[in-house]
Amino acid sequence: MAGYGISRTLAALGAAVTIACAANAQDAEEVELNLAAFYPSTLTQLGEGAKLFADRVNLIGQGSVQVNFFEPGALVPSLEIFDAVASGSVDMGHASSGLWASKNSALVLWNAFPFGPAAGEYLAWLRYGGGEELRNELYHPLGVHGITCGIIAPEASGWFREEITDLSQLEGIKMRFFGLGGKVMEKLGVEVQLLAGGDIYPALERGTIDATEFSMPAIDQGAGLYQIAKHYYFPGWHQQATPHDLIVNLDVWNGLSEQQQGILETTCDAVTAIEFAQGEAIQFDALQEMQEEGVELHQWTDAQLTTFEEKWQEVLEEEIAANPDFERAWESISEFRENYEIWSEYGYLDR
Repeated sequence: MAGYGISRTLAALGAAVTIACAANAQDAEEVELNLAAFYPSTLTQLGEGAKLFADRVNLIGQGSVQVNFFEPGALVPSLEIFDAVASGSVDMGHASSGLWASKNSALVLWNAFPFGPAAGEYLAWLRYGGGEELRNELYHPLGVHGITCGIIAPEASGWFREEITDLSQLEGIKMRFFGLGGKVMEKLGVEVQLLAGGDIYPALERGTIDATEFSMPAIDQGAGLYQIAKHYYFPGWHQQATPHDLIVNLDVWNGLSEQQQGILETTCDAVTAIEFAQGEAIQFDALQEMQEEGVELHQWTDAQLTTFEEKWQEVLEEEIAANPDFERAWESISEFRENYEIWSEYGYLDR
């Protein structure tokens, strides 16, 4: 209940500050910005956040800044959003930084990583531990400015047709898996495939893949995966929280007034607080409803989680060796987490 109250307070504070920014921006020349969304606005949390951001800016930014929201593919293909924003052909995009890992592999650390922090700790590093500044040190040379603009709940770690009692069963299966977690699964002999959300169900139905992970229960339920695979595994060791960010063309960002920048930033603060609270509120109904459809919920054993973590350490060493930016970002978040540990240990009930 305390976390819910904090989220409501953050949302109210963000809205109040945003309204104040809008009031102070009346003298600035109105700016109209095009926003390309990576996910459809109908997709729970993943897509809803970008539309919520645009709607809130348009509500409070009248006369100062307006946002034209575009569904995926309406301006450019989703995977081309970053390049379009960097070149200036699109003003803004909304997604997760890990989707742009081809630009710099370190960007995955602002998306999610195995055995990473929960939402509260992640946001603390981003805002007060240097995470946002470091991300923009990587973004700015590429021509974009980033703002944290949403965070979603832990993901599940997989849908399987058969119960997994031993990790040796993973060897040779074809499985959709995202990000650094996918590299961990490869270490266990999984043939990893990365499929877009809309391609997962038909691939699982046809047997093109044997298993899959996708997202949190409320999203997985909408994807209908429980209709094919009945064994649902937790916790999502690979993705305990997923921040989203708004990327803005750097020249466009620098051309905005301080008040206009403030409207975008504090609206993102409000969206982040709303998503944080919503993510905690919508999972249990989804889990209960899927159980009624015959889904069996499973938890990895401590020994299995230890194996996943050992393989993650192997992947981590390889990523650090391949990219100095990755090493620098890892050192930043690791130092913050080491310091955070005393607060985590003493400040929270272990329930």
